[in-house]
Amino acid sequence: MSDGTIGREAGRIGMRETRDAIRKRPGMYVGSTGERGVRQMVFEVAGRAVNAVLAGRAGHVDVTLTYDGGVRVADDGPGVPVEAAGHTEGAGLETLLTRVAFAPDPADRHTAILTPLGIWPSVTNALSSRLTAEVRREGTRWVQEYARGVALGPPAAGGRATGSGTTLTFWPDAEVFDTQECSFAALEERFRELALLNRGLSISLTDERPARRSEPARSVHFRFPGGTRDFVALLDAGAGTPVHPDVVRLEREDRRMAGTVEVAMRWSGSRDERVRSFANSSPTPQGGAHVAGLHDGVAAAIDACARARGPARGQDPWPGPLPTGEGLTAVVSVKVDRPQLHGPTRGELAGAAVRAGVEAAVREGLSTWLEEHPEQADAILRRTGRRAG
Repeated sequence: MSDGTIGREAGRIGMRETRDAIRKRPGMYVGSTGERGVRQMVFEVAGRAVNAVLAGRAGHVDVTLTYDGGVRVADDGPGVPVEAAGHTEGAGLETLLTRVAFAPDPADRHTAILTPLGIWPSVTNALSSRLTAEVRREGTRWVQEYARGVALGPPAAGGRATGSGTTLTFWPDAEVFDTQECSFAALEERFRELALLNRGLSISLTDERPARRSEPARSVHFRFPGGTRDFVALLDAGAGTPVHPDVVRLEREDRRMAGTVEVAMRWSGSRDERVRSFANSSPTPQGGAHVAGLHDGVAAAIDACARARGPARGQDPWPGPLPTGEGLTAVVSVKVDRPQLHGPTRGELAGAAVRAGVEAAVREGLSTWLEEHPEQADAILRRTGRRAG
């Protein structure tokens, strides 16, 4: 047996062992053998397509829950390389679908984290009863079929292709999952969130599984040119009358935090504070450094504005801590290299540089906005108790 043959056989054994390990302990890779796990499989596949759009290699992502229980994810990028065709740039199709690797996405500010671990679509392939890959590249259509992570043959040229792109369709394995169904509402919420956080992202979600076959398929399309400003407007929809009409939006790159910060905010008459926070488009429900920086910056900007305008009638000039959070709706999104995400679900962001960067961006940006919008500044100062009504 030649060295090359031995190497290929060793590679096949390694891939088989990895596939068997995934199927033996699926919860380690997708978190659950219930609906949540199926949803994570969708995100593992969709993450590659979403990041192709964010990198400018594609323009749109289509996700479809098919009538026969499958999930189809398609993009209009250049098509992933196909090893059988001699393509050598980047990870090829078979590598993408058979090698388990922790993707580099979380280390790059220009990519979105769709799942806590960021594992390649090979996990989805291993946990699917079947998967079909279609690549349209350089005028040729390539197709490859898999069953429970095992290729049924090499990629085969299937004729001329119109356009370019990659389509992966998979069916969750009933031997692994308690349900093969995936919640349309949960996917809709997450994809809407991604589009709100990334202004260049266009993504569609279609459900071909109507409760009654006579019903038409439902479909939603998300693209938000206003980004986080649109996000705050949506969150504010049920919060009562806004204190000021405009949503304040700030964006800045900060070298200390090796990334960018984007913040949008508005105060309403509500007694509640609603702050949503994200790191590289991944929710951080436990908050962290970026949320602390937001609060620091807001308090400093409002305090400086109040001092510049003089004390409210009958008040000490600047009493105690500022109640800036009451009625505040805000979205804070940081995109950094190598985010320090902590906790069992990676839901808290750490980093002194992130806190300092967000604080400076909010303090300086909000101070400028308050100065340029004196009437709305007065309304905010009255809402936070810094000026008499």
